[in-house]
Amino acid sequence: MEPTNPSSTDKWTEIEHLPEWDEEFYEVYTAKKYGKWVMMKTLRPQFKDDPRFQSMIEKEFDVRYNLAHPGIIMINDFEDVPGLGRCIITDDVYGESLRKLITENRVEQKHLDKICTQMIDAMDYIQLNHIVHLPIKPETIIFTENIGNLKLIDVGFDQKETLSPADATDDIYCFGKILSETLDHVPDAPSHLRKVAEKCLQEKPSDRYRSIHELRMALAKRSDNRLYLAVIIFILIAAGLLIWLGATNFSRPSSAATDTIKKTLYTTHIQSINHVC
Repeated sequence: MEPTNPSSTDKWTEIEHLPEWDEEFYEVYTAKKYGKWVMMKTLRPQFKDDPRFQSMIEKEFDVRYNLAHPGIIMINDFEDVPGLGRCIITDDVYGESLRKLITENRVEQKHLDKICTQMIDAMDYIQLNHIVHLPIKPETIIFTENIGNLKLIDVGFDQKETLSPADATDDIYCFGKILSETLDHVPDAPSHLRKVAEKCLQEKPSDRYRSIHELRMALAKRSDNRLYLAVIIFILIAAGLLIWLGATNFSRPSSAATDTIKKTLYTTHIQSINHVC
């Protein structure tokens, strides 16, 4: 519980500007609030007195406050901070941006893996909640300091009732740019990822992946069509065995024959699944 009448000195300490995290309209800071590390974003000085931008930061707080996903920085509060003005207060996710890792040539396979999994999960969540956001880029992808988990910052300033196909495919295009640049620094990456990036970057939106689900399947080298084909093959083989069984003296099969049929169906099913995976 917070103190009843805390002084601003007790409440906010060790406030530090983080220029590399700054966004187009915001400055980003780290600080301790009652001794606990948090992060803050506030309007740049040239925008602070403009009602349009004041409304913008309030809208972003309203949109993002109820978002809850491990791949997205969490918003906790919206309050005045001495010397900074009105700030959005978020969890502390201090770490390094993908841009910094790329610039310093320190990108590793582990970062690529999380871009292909954790970032995809976060993008899916953003789209499911119809969040309007600026393009995701290496500067807004953070890998936390201790565990190295991926977090997205600057992920939304408005919310729609539905997202248009263009909104969805724009995210896929941005992912392609990030994936392509990351692959340039991970020479031993799986070869199919370059093809995935190229498809994401197609000039015509209709030539890109149609959804995050389809993109996720491509990253995992899986296909809905292959899954459907495996199921059809299994059904056809099962039907063939049943027809053969019915044509054999129209009698109940022996225990051995039944075991053979079950074993055949099981083996076919496993082979089908392995073919898909």
